[in-house]
Amino acid sequence: MKICMIGTGYVGLVVGACLAEMGHQVICVDNNPTKISALQNGQLPIYEPGLERLVERNVLESRLSFSLDISESVAQSQFIFIAVGTPPAEDGSADLTYVMKAVEQIGASIRDYAIVITKSTVPIGSSERIRGIIEEQLKNRGLTNLEFDIVSNPEFLREGAAVNDFLNPNRIVVGSSNPRALAYMEKLYLPLTSKGFPIVHMDIASAELAKYASNAMLATRISFMNEMAGICEAVGADIERVRQGMELDHRIGSYFLSAGVGYGGSCFPKDVRAIIQSATERNIPTHILEAVDKVNHKQKKKLFEMVVSHFGEDLKGLKLAVWGLSFKPETDDIREAPSIETIEQLRKRGVQIQVHDPVALQNAYQALGEENITYFTGPYQALMDADALLIFTEWKQYRSADLGRIKSLLKQAVIFDGRNLFNPYMMKEEGFVYQSIGRMK
Repeated sequence: MKICMIGTGYVGLVVGACLAEMGHQVICVDNNPTKISALQNGQLPIYEPGLERLVERNVLESRLSFSLDISESVAQSQFIFIAVGTPPAEDGSADLTYVMKAVEQIGASIRDYAIVITKSTVPIGSSERIRGIIEEQLKNRGLTNLEFDIVSNPEFLREGAAVNDFLNPNRIVVGSSNPRALAYMEKLYLPLTSKGFPIVHMDIASAELAKYASNAMLATRISFMNEMAGICEAVGADIERVRQGMELDHRIGSYFLSAGVGYGGSCFPKDVRAIIQSATERNIPTHILEAVDKVNHKQKKKLFEMVVSHFGEDLKGLKLAVWGLSFKPETDDIREAPSIETIEQLRKRGVQIQVHDPVALQNAYQALGEENITYFTGPYQALMDADALLIFTEWKQYRSADLGRIKSLLKQAVIFDGRNLFNPYMMKEEGFVYQSIGRMK
């Protein structure tokens, strides 16, 4: 199958490389010359485990290529994926500017029957807008008889595990009411469905909502557990023990039940707000989702509040170490990361920050600059003479850190742990002042 992937961001690059790995011919296109040049030279714009090797192998085997020429790439492809960004607008809705620009280019470039597939997360009803724009472009070109189909094929990829998620999916959701389009999509995904991975057919509106609903449910579980953690702190319970008592119930399970400093990244915050806005436009109340967003916003301030509670309102002259900048481990994504928001708050109070992250230092530098912040490539270097350590990301190397070494490097043996990496009793025995989320002191 000949495929054009419009957008070489997180979704487009992962999906394009994986489709090539499945044996298809894939052209990934972007309007950013620097990004395309880097990709053509084997340099990836994102960190994702396993992706670099996948891209390298499929480029060498001539199944994957990169181009700036969207018109020619669209014209020679039967499957055209839209995988551009849908950032949040000021009102919380998804900004479809990049999507619709891509759609206009598709309508101006297709020459034969094609399937236009939305991989970007778009609001309900977007597919009809896409159809209308393409039809208008074809009318302007005098090609009103040229047939095409629109399909919603949302992605369900976890950053840090995206390659495995795509090649070993829980489900493949395909939204279309056209039997022809569904047949082509089944053929496209045959390398996966032949292994037993399920493909689920539904109407376009349901497919568009399935992505939002999935992310909203996971975000709800996170905010619920963070609210429970607050109750634990008030009554002297331990959220980790509460979690253990919950997850053994098969109706609940263990996923997304860890308390912490809130969710971040490119999906959960944006998608929760987008579905709230979409419902509001239709006069549908979203009491639960609004509470989820509110709890998460408050939870992101948790470590900052711990610092103020421990050191007092006047933080000027304090030196703090930060471990973990990305919103989750195994990614360099710092979008809506609790660490970034907290660092900004601390810097306003005159605090000197020393940070470490295994892969996100460059992104953090671009976002935060150099004011009151020093970047370290080694985790222990960041601890030197710091008054306390703040932990935001549960990287494995932090879990197995040498507590004795940490204590010897810190000016004060104080740790504010936003991911509950250590046992509070053990930390007390080691001589630390240790504060975590919803745990017994």
